[in-house]
Amino acid sequence: MNLAHNLLCSSDWWATNVKENLLPWGLEGLDLGDDVLEVGPGFGATTRILAERLPKLTALELSERYCKRLRAAVGDKVEVVHGDATALPFDDDRFSAVVCFTMLHHIPSPELQDQALHEIARVLVPGGLFAGTDSVGKGRLFKLIHIGDILQLVDPGTFGGRLVAAGFSAPQVVAGRSMRWRTRKPAVAPASDVA
Repeated sequence: MNLAHNLLCSSDWWATNVKENLLPWGLEGLDLGDDVLEVGPGFGATTRILAERLPKLTALELSERYCKRLRAAVGDKVEVVHGDATALPFDDDRFSAVVCFTMLHHIPSPELQDQALHEIARVLVPGGLFAGTDSVGKGRLFKLIHIGDILQLVDPGTFGGRLVAAGFSAPQVVAGRSMRWRTRKPAVAPASDVA
């Protein structure tokens, strides 16, 4: 992330917005279960709140620098793992839920985003929940803070189909100024076509 983006995402304003708006809207009515993975926490505004609410939280972050900062902020409340969302370093069928907030647009191509979605489905238990939010790119400030950064917006109109293609069922995608989704890995693997 560029300097402006770093300043914004590490600000008290952002932390307050996450606590009062983003997480309540993104997770409204959801039970995440007892072993949750957060993908792409960045500076950890979401992670600090989730850590207080969940019995077990693992955070996967691509930037080693952000990992160090996050470990210092959350201590032993969260297992912070340095890794890539497109190649998750976790066993199949491990997590009760996977969440991510305002990070998918930082994955540089739709193909890599889809690879991350497949990986998320892989590490969820059957029936496990995948939920989160992302920006839809409206407004000048959003575009300004991404100058020189990766910005690959996710189209809310096609995202449900992409989730199904990645192995999820019955996705719900709601879009306005931001996008929110929730979907589940099927509880039973689909039967293979045998001739």
